[in-house]
Amino acid sequence: MQGGARGFLQAPLVTFSRRFQAMQPSKRAPNIVLIMADQLAPQFTGAYGHPLVKTPHIDALAARGMRYDAAYCNSPLCAPSRFSFMSGQLISRIAAYDNASEFPASIPTFAHYLRLMGYRTCLSGKMHFVGPDQMHGFEERVTTDIYPSDYAWTPDWELPDERIDKWYHNMATVKEAGIGAATFQIDYDEEVAFYAKRRIFDYARDDDQPFCMVASFIHPHDPYVARQEWWDLYDSDDIDMPAFVLSPEEHDGFSRRVMDGIEASTVPLTEAEVRKARHAYYANVSYFDSKVGELVQTITEAGMLDDTIFIITADHGDMLGERGLWYKMNFFEHSARVPLIIAGPGVGQGAAANACSLVDILPTMLEIAGSAGAEQPVIGMPIDGRSLMPLARGEADAVDEAIGEYCAEMAGHPVFMIRRGPYKYIACEGDKPLLYNLAEDPSEVRNLVDDAGHAAMAADFAAEVAGRWDSARLREDVMATQRQRRAIHAAMEAGAAEPWDYNPPKDASQQYVRNHIDWTVTAERFRFPKTDPA
Repeated sequence: MQGGARGFLQAPLVTFSRRFQAMQPSKRAPNIVLIMADQLAPQFTGAYGHPLVKTPHIDALAARGMRYDAAYCNSPLCAPSRFSFMSGQLISRIAAYDNASEFPASIPTFAHYLRLMGYRTCLSGKMHFVGPDQMHGFEERVTTDIYPSDYAWTPDWELPDERIDKWYHNMATVKEAGIGAATFQIDYDEEVAFYAKRRIFDYARDDDQPFCMVASFIHPHDPYVARQEWWDLYDSDDIDMPAFVLSPEEHDGFSRRVMDGIEASTVPLTEAEVRKARHAYYANVSYFDSKVGELVQTITEAGMLDDTIFIITADHGDMLGERGLWYKMNFFEHSARVPLIIAGPGVGQGAAANACSLVDILPTMLEIAGSAGAEQPVIGMPIDGRSLMPLARGEADAVDEAIGEYCAEMAGHPVFMIRRGPYKYIACEGDKPLLYNLAEDPSEVRNLVDDAGHAAMAADFAAEVAGRWDSARLREDVMATQRQRRAIHAAMEAGAAEPWDYNPPKDASQQYVRNHIDWTVTAERFRFPKTDPA
């Protein structure tokens, strides 16, 4: 691999290998059920050691599987992170810059490859696909998406100080946090779980080939509004407050721009408001955990627990007031780290310390799919990740690295992250670089970039960033795609246009009991398990 297809990556990353180590042989490859949260920081889960947040179902999977303790997203924003996750490629290779970047149909995803390996593939829930292709390799989608699929949310780096108030984050969601009986997010996640569970039973009734189900929920993403039963799991007095908070003047350059963009610099929050938002977030983490439990229960009831590998992850985290920041859009730990747990056949028990990232999911899935001898498909584009199955089996892994790129709102210039071993380096044109030793400073309090004892390391990281990326060319491409998308969106708004939002097909004339279908046949067809002939 000789650099990125678009010419911005100047040096090869970890080379993807089609030679996987074999898992334990079985009669067929395991099913894969990947459950994804939105904006879930692992630090706010019981599985990763939070003393208050209740996540019993995620905890149970972690106890019988492998927990990855240094897993990162490759871009801390919804759509870019998900496109990187689906394709196994960094965002600069595929121009997945922001929440209105198109995900081209020509980019292969793990869903494409798994189909070639004999899997049925299904998406229930959010994936924030932008563009006319709303499938990207999935054979079926059983829900629509929750966000628009057009170019409306395109930022403008040529007007870096301009807010798009219609959809930019601000402090209103913190101030309005609390209890609600229903929200659009609750409606959505209830639908995601319902259709995912129904489809799992459909697979169990057929049971003729392995499947990959991706169930992707919107919680605990803001707005921070939770139902009463989840809110009542926590006492407000017990909610821990942010451990390390900076004033706007104390922030690095990019963090200050993010604070200005989300209006955290100018809209003060009271301690009660911060506590209430964290309370609601914790409640919604527990709500998401309940959906994990529902899907595990469904797989169990379908008799497929021993034949299914579960993967639990998220697209990015949430600062939740840490450092005085909220939401995501930066490479600090609460924003850039994600939970990652793998449990099922062939997976050991324990915790893996190696740094890894969401681009590693695709090659991991391909190794799982090849465990019963299926031939590996021809790889259509270079892959930036490596399989995490060696770590899942408890084996050593020489790679201890995660790479991140951010090219979306409030930046103005690309932001790069290298996490290698215990060190994290963050660089953005015009800003002072950041260097942290996470083993000694997990809260990222002390920037070591000017520390005499780390001068050589800081210089090496700076040289690596300059050699790996062409930041100036990347910035020009980001702005060029922004101009293209804004022009197209303006035209689509000016006249009639066919929306790209996914509309799941349904034919009520073929559902349940109809005049041309004997109800006894329907009853037997959909009963699970089947009637015992004895």
